[in-house]
Amino acid sequence: MPGVRAVLVALFCSATVPIFWSAGLSVFAEAAADRRSPGGGWSAERTGSPARLALETFRVRLDTSKGPIVIEVHHEWAPHGASRFHELVTSRYFDDSRFFRVVKGQWAQFGINADPVVASRWRTRTIPDDPRGQSNTRGRVAFAFAVPNGRTTQVYISLRDNAYQDAQGFVPFGEVVQGMDVADALNSEYGESPGGGIRAGKQQPLFDGGNAYLDREFPRLDRLLRAAVLPARKGQ
Repeated sequence: MPGVRAVLVALFCSATVPIFWSAGLSVFAEAAADRRSPGGGWSAERTGSPARLALETFRVRLDTSKGPIVIEVHHEWAPHGASRFHELVTSRYFDDSRFFRVVKGQWAQFGINADPVVASRWRTRTIPDDPRGQSNTRGRVAFAFAVPNGRTTQVYISLRDNAYQDAQGFVPFGEVVQGMDVADALNSEYGESPGGGIRAGKQQPLFDGGNAYLDREFPRLDRLLRAAVLPARKGQ
């Protein structure tokens, strides 16, 4: 009886579609509410996106051969820089690398991967410049670069007030909140010799040889053993 079946199907659909539609909206609303932070914005902690912590303030612990250094990263200071730093840390790019450029009382630089293949692959993955905001005072952390929109992986900690660099486009994305004494104590005996800054144009041996080159030629460089994002603190 095709006619009866058609009527029954029509009645079933008319009765159930609103129910399913209502239930779907309810589930969506609950999921959305669960992902919202107490302040009403989207919670980066709950979205599950790969860069969830890069959307807010987060902390990174650097375990070094001299002890731990904790960096507090502020996305609002430098969105591109903060997101890239988060990406590098979570991909373990910094693990088992070297503080290859440490000038006492000036800066401590790191960010060339131990493996030449990995380091070379990331060397061209540039990010856009961030607008000037915070100053490069003692303890601030920023990316090194040579040309506009040329930041990639190399990072340095200011060991003094380097505010003169503000006008040159160096934009801090974070600051040391624990372990500044550790940063001050990083071995500076080699100074600029292992490769210097990007602008000096003498880093190719580091990219060609990686840790094998640095450990052979500059065996007492301090090491960045591991970098990790710390769990969000209560209240964040």
